[in-house]
Amino acid sequence: MARDEVIAGTYKLFVQYEANAVIMHKYMAAIPGLLQTEDYARVVLSSAANQWSEVELEAQVDARISRQEILQRVPAPSMRVILDESALRRPTADPKIWAGQLSHLVESAAQPAIVLQVLPFTAGVHDLMGGSLSLLWQADGTGVAYFEGSKSGELIEDPEEVSQHRLSYDHLRDSALSPSASVEFIRDLMEGSTS
Repeated sequence: MARDEVIAGTYKLFVQYEANAVIMHKYMAAIPGLLQTEDYARVVLSSAANQWSEVELEAQVDARISRQEILQRVPAPSMRVILDESALRRPTADPKIWAGQLSHLVESAAQPAIVLQVLPFTAGVHDLMGGSLSLLWQADGTGVAYFEGSKSGELIEDPEEVSQHRLSYDHLRDSALSPSASVEFIRDLMEGSTS
């Protein structure tokens, strides 16, 4: 209940869809909350220009991290994430937090229900630039899309619009590195951040 109090508006409805999703496809311009470490989430959420008190910040961190429980379900939802290279090129000021976050991504990619791909800069411009997209399918086959910018989000339930966003996602997947090459890309970043 406390978690519900810190999640508001359209995002709250998205989180409800996400909690019940059996398939998730995400294109993310930032590291998604479902794959963030607690320390990294705290850094990201605290960057919101003193928006929250320390107590409120911790409530936001707890709400974000507790969402990851859905990845532990049996069976776990199938999750495919295309992570924009820009998300991996902006480390935290603390190298230990960043190294921990990169390591967590590699560990997450080893999970059977999670596929992680990196969309390199060399893929060029695309129609999802400027935001992140989540496509969520429920057990009954219905799907929703959630398009999110830095300060707002839009939940899309119209099947035709969801299909259009799925096509955009599929085009990006065609341009992304393979899952194994993506893990190698992240490992190379990890080595570079410790040297």
